[in-house]
Amino acid sequence: MQPTRRSILAAPLLAAPALRAGARGGTVVVVGAGSAGLAAVARLRDVGQSVTLLEARDRIGGRAFTDRTLGPDCPFDAGAEYIHWAERNPWAPIARAAGAKFNREDGWARTLTIDGRPATDAERAARRAGFSGLDALLEPKGGDPSLAEAARAGGPEAEQATAGLSRLSLGEDPERVSAVDYDRLWSGTDLWVDGYGDLVARHFADLPVMLGCPVRAIDWSGPEVRVETARGTLTAAAVIVTVPVGVLHSGTLRFAPDLPDAHRTALDGLHMGAYTKIGLRLDPGKIDPAAFGDAVSIAGGGPTLYFEMGPFGRPLAVANLGGDGARDLCQAGEAEAVALVTERLGAILGSKARGAVLAGRLIAWWTDPHAQGSYSIVAPGHAEARDRLRAPVGNRVFFAGEALAGGGAMTVGGATLDGERAARDVLTVLGA
Repeated sequence: MQPTRRSILAAPLLAAPALRAGARGGTVVVVGAGSAGLAAVARLRDVGQSVTLLEARDRIGGRAFTDRTLGPDCPFDAGAEYIHWAERNPWAPIARAAGAKFNREDGWARTLTIDGRPATDAERAARRAGFSGLDALLEPKGGDPSLAEAARAGGPEAEQATAGLSRLSLGEDPERVSAVDYDRLWSGTDLWVDGYGDLVARHFADLPVMLGCPVRAIDWSGPEVRVETARGTLTAAAVIVTVPVGVLHSGTLRFAPDLPDAHRTALDGLHMGAYTKIGLRLDPGKIDPAAFGDAVSIAGGGPTLYFEMGPFGRPLAVANLGGDGARDLCQAGEAEAVALVTERLGAILGSKARGAVLAGRLIAWWTDPHAQGSYSIVAPGHAEARDRLRAPVGNRVFFAGEALAGGGAMTVGGATLDGERAARDVLTVLGA
């Protein structure tokens, strides 16, 4: 990576047009079974609160998901893979208690290629120099500029480094990222965990959840909230909405009446990045990817790729990219994406790579209707958007997730903490 600060119990179908249930202060409906929704439900259940969890996908975990498309012996994390700021992240002790395996890496790729050729020593040195002192340079000096604007004072090398950092750590081009929000992100030890998605799914496997049940509308016009789903309508005392910002922007989830202006303004300041991965299964008889180490491939007119080579000893190469280049590949589809990264890998490995790629898998969060992006980004000039979206709507609709997690934004840990926060807020309002 680039240097950075940074058994499900299936519930029965909704059989009637409207369902009600009563408990302490009424039922709470949680929309979305990513880490925020799961954490909120776990907290509510622990205190005896009646709660219903709805999830559009056929699985839990959201953007924490371990993909096995390339074979049962070649799993890789399609989304989150790092436990960031491990000193305070709740998933660090959970992972250790579960006996999770961690990988060691120093943050720098062993190989750098530029336009298909090995980089010169001078080019490698220039790249490292661009990252030197970058944190201080990007620290806001007033206002809320973009990362790109903040980097200009450091010259071309700093600008190039900032672009790489922004795309390969945040999944967005630096012109669209608030420097103030970036500066607020928590830093600390990053633990690369094997099977983060599996860890999340196992940890919350005992929570009842209605899978394959997308929510279409939330009507908060009355004293109770009506939640319209693909299987019928529920009523609730309160609703916690944990779907990604991209879904909120898409309009597939309607609010009646519409959200207040303050919440719409906050949403306008948030959008989704496009962090993307393409996994390649390799023939171990032809190549040992771990022997080459991680690699960066830079190409004029094309996206910069970061290759994780042989993660956790598996015959895999996982290409990482972000920003508009990632959006383009997601739109182009899996065949084109796999062809591009296979070509780039060939330039890195040379003749040894010929025929070594056995299969490929595009993880296209940007075109995933249940995500519509990788994780939330604050636009320049909108540094307060995350905090403002936390305000409850009519004391009945509450938002939670990584987008509202402050310094923990864009992480599973942050989403988990914010789901717990939303649960506490709901319990306070319900007097439970």
